[in-house]
Amino acid sequence: MSLRLQAFGLHLAGSALALTLVLGAFWLGWYRWPGWYLAGVLHVVGIVVMVDLVLGPSLTLIVANPGKSRTELARDIAIIVAVQLIALGYGSVTLWQGRPLYYTFSVDRLELVQASDLRWDDIVAGRRENPALAPWWYSLPRWIWAPLPDNPEEAKKIVLGSAFGGTDVIQMPRYFRPWEQGLPELRERLVRLDELHYFSPAEKHALESRIAQLGLPADQANTMLMWGGSRRVLAVFDLRTQQVRALIRGN
Repeated sequence: MSLRLQAFGLHLAGSALALTLVLGAFWLGWYRWPGWYLAGVLHVVGIVVMVDLVLGPSLTLIVANPGKSRTELARDIAIIVAVQLIALGYGSVTLWQGRPLYYTFSVDRLELVQASDLRWDDIVAGRRENPALAPWWYSLPRWIWAPLPDNPEEAKKIVLGSAFGGTDVIQMPRYFRPWEQGLPELRERLVRLDELHYFSPAEKHALESRIAQLGLPADQANTMLMWGGSRRVLAVFDLRTQQVRALIRGN
């Protein structure tokens, strides 16, 4: 086997291993469905894969000239690897800062909360007042209930503030409560699929088929939208257990 092909094969195998370890850890820890979709991170992953798995090994195939000295070859490959590490570092930092931390139920909707959505002072307040549900560096995604505070003045302040771009209650861990405590209120907020105006007729037809495949009725109040930025999925609940049975894309 020629030097070019050997260098290309080794570089490709090493890049694939590093990429698998990093992206696999993020997927297993934070970005399982629907996290990766609602967080909209595929473009970041695409850039990292392009640089580390395609561009890097391809450049090695080009520069691995048998006529070069070992010093020259090592220098050229080191430069390529350095660029790959920069791209991998960029992707890792971006994925870490945007990692899903909570799937929240608040008022009448489900929403994704990412690490980048939380201000440091709200994190500190949550760790002080509600440490069990506050985010820590090792926290994995959790389903929680984020009700407005019982104090009417405080609740009004939060609602008005969020309406003008301020912090919403889903970004205030000090008010979070266990998911199970919010199930009675969530049950009252569920709606029928045909009551949702965010899906086209074609999307609703496809969603009805998916719900039927789950063995659940599509004409009962057993659905709720889940939002993540501008993206959304349909959460389908089993009314007997009040648990999420599926999270389905409209398209």
